[in-house]
Amino acid sequence: PLALGLYTVNAVYGDTITMPCRLEVPDGLMFGKWKYEMPNGSPVFIAFRSSTKKNVQYDDVPDYKDRLSLSENYTLSIKNARISDEKRFVCMLVTEDDVSEEPTIVKVFKQPSQPEILHQADFLETEKLQMLGECVARDSYPEGNVTWYKNGRVLQPVEEVVVINLQKIVDKSTGLFTMTSSLQYMPTKEDANAKFSCIVTYYGPSGQKTIQSEPVVFDVHYPTEKVTIQVLSQSTTIKEGDNITLKCSGNGNPPPQEFLFYIPGETEGIRSSDTYVMIDVRRNATGEYKCSLTDKSMMDATTITVHYLDLQLTPSGEVTKQIGEALPVSCTISSSRNATVFWIKDNTRMQTSPSFSSLQYQDAGNYICETTLQEVEGLKKRKTLKLIVEGKPQIKMTKKTNTNKMSKTIVCHVEGFPKPAVQWTVTGSGSIINKAKETKYVNGKFSSKIVIAPEENVTLTCIAENQLERTVTSLNVSAISIPEYDEPEDRNDDNSEKVNDQAKLIVGIVVGLLLAALVAGVVYWLYVKKSKTASKHVDKDLGNIEENKKLEENNHKSET
Repeated sequence: PLALGLYTVNAVYGDTITMPCRLEVPDGLMFGKWKYEMPNGSPVFIAFRSSTKKNVQYDDVPDYKDRLSLSENYTLSIKNARISDEKRFVCMLVTEDDVSEEPTIVKVFKQPSQPEILHQADFLETEKLQMLGECVARDSYPEGNVTWYKNGRVLQPVEEVVVINLQKIVDKSTGLFTMTSSLQYMPTKEDANAKFSCIVTYYGPSGQKTIQSEPVVFDVHYPTEKVTIQVLSQSTTIKEGDNITLKCSGNGNPPPQEFLFYIPGETEGIRSSDTYVMIDVRRNATGEYKCSLTDKSMMDATTITVHYLDLQLTPSGEVTKQIGEALPVSCTISSSRNATVFWIKDNTRMQTSPSFSSLQYQDAGNYICETTLQEVEGLKKRKTLKLIVEGKPQIKMTKKTNTNKMSKTIVCHVEGFPKPAVQWTVTGSGSIINKAKETKYVNGKFSSKIVIAPEENVTLTCIAENQLERTVTSLNVSAISIPEYDEPEDRNDDNSEKVNDQAKLIVGIVVGLLLAALVAGVVYWLYVKKSKTASKHVDKDLGNIEENKKLEENNHKSET
């Protein structure tokens, strides 16, 4: 055994060992020698140096052949340090009278290779103790120790959960150790992403050191504990015509590859992979969908609503009606949730729904009933009503003396659909100064006008004709020299009615005054007649006869 407190040289495996002779060189030195001691204490001399002849001799020791070097100050160097060099070496200085000795202890250290985790398990299964792998650190001296870690924490042995077995093998030729530590481990589900590593602890010339392996993550297999069904869709809502993809997944590892899908209306589950696709779904696809493992042990469900939107427009398409007729219009909506409805006429949004109790020309046009379903992207319906309002031509003629007093403007106001064609004819002398000009045809109405300078009274005829009827209206126009009542050229229906009412009122007043004058005359004549009559009763009868004759004559004159 090595004595404590002796001078020690620490060397690294493969480097040069340098051992100074720690003795003072005495006077009368004859030579110096180095030896090492065998385990049984017997010496083995390895180097000699004479102080007088300055020559060096190395003993024939196979382990140190061509490895030794002894300097003038008796420092011994050994190249390519080996584990076998770990001995007690002695420096000897010899004189004629004395022999001095000083021992030196040599310690050799070798850093192991970086540990590796070999023979790794392909995967780990929960609730099962199995070999995870072996941590191997090679060529260490002295022998090291191996420790296992999980996520940076030391794994301590636990019966039937963590079982660690360390083996140390020495290479007899080199004296180096190889440490092999096997780890048996029972994983849990939480170990799915755990990092396992091992660290070898060894001693070097400067003290204790460690080297860590690369971490390893194992695929941990565990059974499915929960099944989940999902609806894969690009939109948050589903409408008729969409495709539905159902995905079923289990939280086990590896995940299940087959499932049973339960579809509304189907009594048995449909075996499929983890996805099930339905194409062009209809509203009857609304309902609860389920999926389970093939052994029906676990199940999950979800509810799918297939949104729909129906629009019924009555009437629709192209509809032809006569002016003044009634036309009930209804736009009926059937939907899976509240829908927004609005009307458009000729590209302009309407404020209210159309209602026709008495059709007018301005009611004609293209009507669109459009509806959208709130919060359902892309679900929109629309239907169109093309309303045609037909009417026979209606004519109203007016005349106006122009400001120059040299001509008159005659206007033919025409209503009707399809648009009537207008022709003019004139009876009597007078020329038509210009060709007829027509205003824009709007809401079934337009006007045709001519300018004329009549030399005498003439009659102008306006003829309006469409596919329904031919209408003719004439207007007497006095000669330009004769003043007459001029009617305004442009007036709407309300103004026309007001003018007609005023004319009727004037005629009524004139007729009333004439009748009053006639009654007064008759009364006065009867009074004179009665005063001349001798016999009251006879005269009365005669008077009545004469009165009747006079009234007939007066009536005849009035008619004339």
